[in-house]
Amino acid sequence: MAHPKPDAQTFAAPQWGTPLTPVAKRVMLLGSGELGKEVVIALQRLGVEVVAVDRYPNAPAHQVAHHAEVVDMTDKRALAAVIDRYQPHVIVPEIEAIATDLLVEIEGRLQNGQALQVVPTARAAQLTMNREGIRELAAQTLGLPTSPYRFADNLTQLTEAAQAVGFPCVIKPIMSSSGKGQSVVRDASDLAAAWDLAMSAGRVEGVRVIVEGWVTFDYEITLLTVRARGVDGRIETHFCPPIGHQQVNGDYVESWQPQAMPPETLVRACEMAQAVTEALGGLGLFGVELFVKGGEVWFSEVSPRPHDTGLVTLVTQTQSEFELHARALLGLPVSVSLRSPGASRVIYGGVDAQAVMFEGLANALAAPGTDLRLFGKPESFVKRRLGVGLAAADTVEVARERARAVALAVKVTAAN
Repeated sequence: MAHPKPDAQTFAAPQWGTPLTPVAKRVMLLGSGELGKEVVIALQRLGVEVVAVDRYPNAPAHQVAHHAEVVDMTDKRALAAVIDRYQPHVIVPEIEAIATDLLVEIEGRLQNGQALQVVPTARAAQLTMNREGIRELAAQTLGLPTSPYRFADNLTQLTEAAQAVGFPCVIKPIMSSSGKGQSVVRDASDLAAAWDLAMSAGRVEGVRVIVEGWVTFDYEITLLTVRARGVDGRIETHFCPPIGHQQVNGDYVESWQPQAMPPETLVRACEMAQAVTEALGGLGLFGVELFVKGGEVWFSEVSPRPHDTGLVTLVTQTQSEFELHARALLGLPVSVSLRSPGASRVIYGGVDAQAVMFEGLANALAAPGTDLRLFGKPESFVKRRLGVGLAAADTVEVARERARAVALAVKVTAAN
């Protein structure tokens, strides 16, 4: 479904030339993990020149981009230097740990006759880089229903916040990704350990935490929401079919699409997602996380970029979440049509090793409709995601069984 929104800006039809020439369209990704890798591939299929930046060498997107750079992206001066070197037309933040104040300063600056674009906007990147900014926007500014919450800067404040929201509660660093540093606390005796875990896993040192009251829900969804231009140049909001997912300790383990839900509840979810994404503005794909119980919907989080649970769209949608993001940020029309029910299942490293071997791939892909992605991460940890098993089928239930089988069939061992 799509909801047009008039756009006051003058619309210029997209055009660009061949990569690695003076007329190329240059896009710079800040963050080059497995999701960024798929975005790079989608952009290159559209003839775009891509620069992939990350804090460590040989990141997944480094391996497929035209240019690769290793930079501490929280270092404003270092980040400014790499941006000046490549003069990108578009900057795409793919992680939270970025000097977003620099993006605010340079957004709109002329780069070879074009205004520098930050996706979706520099303000959105700044607001969503931590859970505090986006929770305040959703709950206070937009008045959306959320779990009760407090923020804490030290263990004493954490204790007071937990007592205020009640037990059990969920404690998260305000800057982290993929559930890192998150814990469920059932009584006050667990607070010190939860604080230490949050401090060790946050994206930056000394980060504060959010304490969220427990919400009893039937299921949680990711509602991929796309702000893109139509053929007439107006911005439209599109919603992909809802994605259900399972998390363990806040980390995505499995996802499936579509998640069955009552039509009126889905309408409410879309209204909430549209409110948040319109407030953030710009162009691109957003991963809006929501809790659902019966006909009630609560806002949880939003990421202004492709979402890990959305890896399932590689086998379910005509245009994956990565293709949708690439098209939207380039000013091109999109389609969110569902091709088939499907599911994804995480493949963990299982070992701590500098290099690993993958076995069982033929068995993993023996069933019809199955696929996988091995991310190419240069180092393995026991709980690091190294890949994902994928499956499409006539029903979500069959797809989930097949995706699990794919993930289980892939064996990871340390290389000798």
